[in-house]
Amino acid sequence: MATPFTVLTAAAVALDRANVDTDQIIPARFLKQPRGVGYGQFLFHDLRAGEDGFPLDAPAAAGAAILVAARNFGCGSSREGAVYALVDGGIRCVIAPSFGDIFASNAAKNGLLTIALEEARIAALLARLTAMPGSTMTVDLPAQRLTDPDGATCDFAIDPFRKRCMVEGLDDVALTLEYAAAIAAYDRRIATEEGWRIPQPG
Repeated sequence: MATPFTVLTAAAVALDRANVDTDQIIPARFLKQPRGVGYGQFLFHDLRAGEDGFPLDAPAAAGAAILVAARNFGCGSSREGAVYALVDGGIRCVIAPSFGDIFASNAAKNGLLTIALEEARIAALLARLTAMPGSTMTVDLPAQRLTDPDGATCDFAIDPFRKRCMVEGLDDVALTLEYAAAIAAYDRRIATEEGWRIPQPG
């Protein structure tokens, strides 16, 4: 089971750059680590090492769980480790004008909500968060509503299946287990009616 996502109120951080790819989110050399190690320590590793004042390193970003970025966030390779790094680094929601398709799919499977909004609204959010880093935002997934730091609200779209999985905390294993009774019934029927189909030892 993944961690359910319902209503999140948290500090937000602006990452005002486009085409942030998965190699920037987590460099490939760190993907040798097992999942349980804690990928958060590698989040934006090389960018943070090479830049003074990286947004996530600012004191106001401590405890931030919402990241607002420019277009085409998560482009590049299909590495799922990019999502691991964000989630383990405390980020539960990324808001941008657009996302890499595979990144968005991986995000949904790992409890990371991606919200696509129009460029003008993202530009306004980036400006506000850059001027006032660490400002609080609220993401209400059941209502599909975002509240910005000034209290203004807007609705966002999400695929109904992805929404259900995130609200209920369902990963691929949990989804399969919803059919456990039907699978067991099928196995019993095959054993009774078509036993010849079941491989025998030896």
